[in-house]
Amino acid sequence: MKFIGLTGGVGAGKTTVLKAIRQMYRVRILIADEIAHEQMEPGTMCYKRMHEAFGNCDIWLDDGSINRPKLAQLLFSDEEKRRTLNGIVHPAVKEYILGEVEKERQKGYYEYVILEAALLIEDHYDTLCDELWYVYASEQTRKKRLMADRGYSEQKVEQMFAAQLSDETYRKYCRVVIDNDRDEQYVLEQIKQLYRSEEK
Repeated sequence: MKFIGLTGGVGAGKTTVLKAIRQMYRVRILIADEIAHEQMEPGTMCYKRMHEAFGNCDIWLDDGSINRPKLAQLLFSDEEKRRTLNGIVHPAVKEYILGEVEKERQKGYYEYVILEAALLIEDHYDTLCDELWYVYASEQTRKKRLMADRGYSEQKVEQMFAAQLSDETYRKYCRVVIDNDRDEQYVLEQIKQLYRSEEK
């Protein structure tokens, strides 16, 4: 079993690529954002530590859960608080992921466990994964998708692009590049080709 990290810029279409991968491989998919959300639910160690660090902030709902839009707003405007939260959540997410990978290795059913995350390289998953795969789409295509699908303004998209790694950096760290600048069929063809080359 291989542990693959799948990454790429915002709007590159990682979800489309995962859909194609599911058609070809016996695969368990882990989504870093979803795991992070689960780690922040009431009753978890992360939640307890967040309460200690952010108890006075206006991010809590009446039932004690986190108001995620308010949290996002807070983190966007305060770099120190963003670092504090990352220091709480990222290690917990990493521990959970490595635990799940080890479980799947022992079971021996899946060909791959694939971790989808935007910050794989920044969070040094290249040292933990067997290899990284990069989902590529041009800035023009990504901008079009983000404005059409998520309703983002051009200014917001440009800000997001500016905060992300360059295409060259992704290519430097990732063994496989999947081009998602066209349609789903084109992606599926590349996954089929990848599957055949790995079968040899």
